[in-house]
Amino acid sequence: MKNYLQKRNYTRDPFFEAFDDFFKPVFYDESIDSMRTDIRETDGGYRLDVEMPGFDKKDIKVSLENGYLTVSAQKSDRQEDGEKGERYIRKECSVSCQRSYYVGEDVEQGSIKAKYENGMLNLFVPKTEAKKLPAHNIEIE
Repeated sequence: MKNYLQKRNYTRDPFFEAFDDFFKPVFYDESIDSMRTDIRETDGGYRLDVEMPGFDKKDIKVSLENGYLTVSAQKSDRQEDGEKGERYIRKECSVSCQRSYYVGEDVEQGSIKAKYENGMLNLFVPKTEAKKLPAHNIEIE
């Protein structure tokens, strides 16, 4: 997972904030903080609670490919004329985020359950039984 820097709360000296920003990688992914996830193990599987405030159910896409469960969301808002008293002619806002979780290659797409309610995406991924390889006798020469 990409997690280069942890955010710190410097309430005393803004110098330290500038110092951390100076050493931030050029391609630092700020969207890591936008999809915080709690993962819990239950008897039957794993429960993922993903924070996605501000998105509608129609904006969210969940897919499973090669053992990776990918959650992505994209929302755009466009207004041509401002309301009375506002000076802008056109207002645009576009937000997108994506995060992947490795769940294993044995998980089937139909067995994953998803529910979105009050800004939280709840996913349930069932556990799969470990494949037992058959025992083979090896002849000794």
